[in-house]
Amino acid sequence: MSLHITILPDAASFDRTAAERLYEQIAANPASVIGLSTGRTTGNMHRLLAEMLADRPLDLHAITFFGQDELTGVPASYNGACCQMLRTDLMDAIGMDDSHFLMLPTASDRYPQAAAAFTATLEARGGIDLLILGLGENGHLGFNQPGTPFGSTARIATITPELDARVRRELDLEPDHPLGGATLGLKDVMHARRLILAAKGTHKAAIVKQMLQGPVTEDIPASILQLHPACEFLLDAEASSLL
Repeated sequence: MSLHITILPDAASFDRTAAERLYEQIAANPASVIGLSTGRTTGNMHRLLAEMLADRPLDLHAITFFGQDELTGVPASYNGACCQMLRTDLMDAIGMDDSHFLMLPTASDRYPQAAAAFTATLEARGGIDLLILGLGENGHLGFNQPGTPFGSTARIATITPELDARVRRELDLEPDHPLGGATLGLKDVMHARRLILAAKGTHKAAIVKQMLQGPVTEDIPASILQLHPACEFLLDAEASSLL
């Protein structure tokens, strides 16, 4: 199966193209269920989408946006929470309320049930039409770190020591305060009708090569995307430089 790879010449054209993909999805299906990811790769595309929707408004009354993952054990108002980043970059600018913007909770006494309810809600709205994915430097997708089973579903996973340390420092948390990362599982990701894997920058070049040209293995979670029938790999020139 040939892979759908799009390479843009620079970061600016990458951000613009990614935002256009989102805009085109909404225009084609105003009742779309669209999943978003947070991080350095996706922030600009969200802000550009907000500008596009301001310049060329679309009907958003039936749209559903959701976040692929979320930190757990932090206040919902924490600026580093995925919900807050998506609100800041996009949702507040386009006037999305909580009925059209769904997130895994940052806290729950019954998280397995909360995760199951989250995915059930997405299914009840018709399933995921488009999911935008970022790529971790070790090949992770969301909080699905290397070694995650391909059959995994939504759950709380561990976060990296680096992220753990940063969150504890920013929130002044005690060492025994539990932190985690709620995430869609790899099985959930693969059930989306359409995927876009977005990666930019030279620091992603090595893992992009492994993801696209290496074996499909749980050691590189993103390698499973080679098997998805409708995944576009959207790269800038730097991220694609080793292909």
